[in-house]
Amino acid sequence: MTVTRGRPLTAEITDILVAHCGLDADVAARTPDASLEELGMDSLALLELTAVVADRYRVQIPEQASQLSIPAVADLVAEGAAPEPEPDPPGHTENSIVIAAPLSLVWDITNDVANWPDLFTEYASVQILERDGRTVRFRLTMHPDENGAVWSWVSERTADWANREVRAHRVETGPFEYMRIHWLYATEPEGTRMTWIQDFAMRPQAPLDNAGMTARINTNSLVQLSVIRERIERVARERAGTTGADDE
Repeated sequence: MTVTRGRPLTAEITDILVAHCGLDADVAARTPDASLEELGMDSLALLELTAVVADRYRVQIPEQASQLSIPAVADLVAEGAAPEPEPDPPGHTENSIVIAAPLSLVWDITNDVANWPDLFTEYASVQILERDGRTVRFRLTMHPDENGAVWSWVSERTADWANREVRAHRVETGPFEYMRIHWLYATEPEGTRMTWIQDFAMRPQAPLDNAGMTARINTNSLVQLSVIRERIERVARERAGTTGADDE
């Protein structure tokens, strides 16, 4: 049985014939193999069927459709109809890096939101809007993109040192339906592993779909994580050198 949109296509064609072409539904049900001509569909009814099917399914019904049964018309429509697009699943990214520095140092530097322009290469400025305990609300403004556009939005971020995690979300979502961010920190033999997890969905009118934004975030996260690692490790070396000098 041909099925479309979760419903038998034969039933949809029957509904069209009943609603637009004057088909007697009981007659169609009693004689499922009857041709449209045998069901009493004249040339005007066939023209109406052709118009509705063309508008709804983007399929042209041939002139000899009067000799086809309803199931045969359904098969014809199914063969010619464009496949329904696959659903665009929500975006999800997870990227991490190990930084050769103590967890406390990595935590302090990466959660000093006011100084993010000195830590990330993509942010031009940060404006702290509100602080409430462990939660900070702030406006991020990026450097102009390749087209000269400047992107800016408000986010809210809550740091939880006890669980070595930070949760954040965009307050002004812009092209996103939602954007949720989860940072994790863990001590490893080589230093501190920092993991970024982002879950999001794009608005229908956004310039990128979920898959496209997933690819962009993954690419950019690797760049920014590498930059952050280099900058934090430099601070760690400088502090270690200062400590060593003081101990002499």
